[in-house]
Amino acid sequence: MNDVLLVVVVLVALGFDFTNGFHDTANAVATSVSTRALSPRLAVFIAAVANLAGAFVTTAVAKTVGKGIIDTGLATEKTVLAALIGAIIWNLITWRAGLPSSSSHALIGAIAAPAIAFAGGFLLLLGIYWLFVWMNPGTANRTFRLGQLASGTWVAFTHGANDAQKTMGVIALALFEAGHLSHFYIPTWVIVSAGLAIAAGTYVGGWRIMRTLGQRVINMEPASGFAAQVTGGITIYTATKLGYPLSTTHVISGSVLGSGATRRLSAVRWGVAGNMVGAWLLTIPAAGLVAAAVYWPLQGIF
Repeated sequence: MNDVLLVVVVLVALGFDFTNGFHDTANAVATSVSTRALSPRLAVFIAAVANLAGAFVTTAVAKTVGKGIIDTGLATEKTVLAALIGAIIWNLITWRAGLPSSSSHALIGAIAAPAIAFAGGFLLLLGIYWLFVWMNPGTANRTFRLGQLASGTWVAFTHGANDAQKTMGVIALALFEAGHLSHFYIPTWVIVSAGLAIAAGTYVGGWRIMRTLGQRVINMEPASGFAAQVTGGITIYTATKLGYPLSTTHVISGSVLGSGATRRLSAVRWGVAGNMVGAWLLTIPAAGLVAAAVYWPLQGIF
């Protein structure tokens, strides 16, 4: 591959990271904003900083993406570029529609964790209700709004730790295939660049998706927001340490639904939730078709 194509791949990968940031901002801040624990501007700023910090935790996910999923001997820079463009286009389509689909699925896929997060959010909120039954509603709301300062930051941190690494892995794969790396590893400049890109995207904000996840799915209360964020963050962090590139969007959506269902099943607006699941199911084939359509023109350009 010529150096021009390599530069294009790196820039597009960072562009994907940027769209990932603003597309997935809702994961970290929707519940905090909807419960009025944080103002939108402050919530997005905290999420951006935490996203950047999370990018430096580990490179386990990046190595899984770069050499654990795709045979490095078969991957080419053109296929990598086509995959990135397909993922970006799908991100923009679902962002425009206000649907919290998965940037991770658009690039690779991971669908088991939402069920884990749903169960975790459900059980944790039941435990919270049992432990804090003695609190009056006003005191409970103030307490858990304060708790969301920590839990929202925690989700943003784990989001940066998992999602920024996917771009790191893709860039490292392109560098390796181009012969710029003697063996597969994640250079420091790649870690810094990916972290800054996702943080910048996060700061731009995903307000359309925030409204869906924080207001349209359930009427969020501080306690349920706290439970959803804690559960989602634990699930994401565990997967990150194990090198598993899951979908932070699906995890948080699952935990939000689980915490909402503790009050009563009718508390969840299942029609909106169904639209979200539909977008999840469409993500992999839709992004794949776009990537395939993009690949052939790239053959003629490079």
